[in-house]
Amino acid sequence: MATGRQAGLLGRGCVKGAKMEELEQGLLKKPWAWLQLDKNSLLAKAYITKQGYALLISDLQRVWHEQVDTSVVSQRAKELNKRLTAPPEAFLCHLGDLLRPLFNDIACPGKATFSCDHVAEALILRVRSELSGLPFYWNFHCILASPSLVSQHLIRPLMGMSLALQCQVRDLATLLHMKDLEIQDYQESGATLSRGRLKTEPFEENSFLEQFMVEKLPEACSVGDGRHFVTDLQNLYMAVTGQEVQVRQKHQGTGDPGTSSSASPPGTDGQLLNQPEEPVSSAPSLPVPEKEATGPSDSVQRPQLSKVKRKKLRGLFN
Repeated sequence: MATGRQAGLLGRGCVKGAKMEELEQGLLKKPWAWLQLDKNSLLAKAYITKQGYALLISDLQRVWHEQVDTSVVSQRAKELNKRLTAPPEAFLCHLGDLLRPLFNDIACPGKATFSCDHVAEALILRVRSELSGLPFYWNFHCILASPSLVSQHLIRPLMGMSLALQCQVRDLATLLHMKDLEIQDYQESGATLSRGRLKTEPFEENSFLEQFMVEKLPEACSVGDGRHFVTDLQNLYMAVTGQEVQVRQKHQGTGDPGTSSSASPPGTDGQLLNQPEEPVSSAPSLPVPEKEATGPSDSVQRPQLSKVKRKKLRGLFN
């Protein structure tokens, strides 16, 4: 009996570990969103499934994190919403519906209000809305993120993005040199510009970099409140983190870098934060949805930098 009980506990521990691993990998592949809550400018990312959620928030000074499963969701829901009775999956689905407009910068007047408070070293993100005609409250209790988590979601991706952009700069410099050689060949063949305003000097990479450092760098590296990082670089960020997840899965011996390490088949849980909204029943007691909402696949398609095709200059030379 003791052996069977131990085996059962071990099995439940493995299942819970797989669910937490799915949340970790799902959060890593999510993009950052820029939030303005009262006077607080924050960067945040979240990943929500029917098994739990993971949330990461930063004010560019510190990083906070919370990751919970359905048992924590059930307990907290009972403490904050004594008049509501529902399975944890229903609360998670509702939280996804509330966070989706906030993270996508979509105005939904009256649907929910958000605020954040600093309590010692923790950050509490408070949510107030309605569910089935009754008030609904939720508090995300975020503690300071560990150094390894900060490295995983910020330091390593930013280093990868820097290397990718540097590689892109080198490829563009090579392309410009090739264009200069093409123009030189036209000129040596006797061609002349038909429009003088289009004349350019041959590209000198060192001079360009020196001028950039002096004239453009101060403005280009102005981080501000982080909004430009969210609006301009998230495709590259997701490409880099997606590659990071694939490398990790290969090291774990999954054999298929495109699949999740979770025991659940693809598409069964989905990302509730990205799911289309569904009407909520008017009854205070919410049943578990019989049919899961369809949504985008868990796998993130990584954008690839397209190669620039060489085009012959037409209409510029006689």
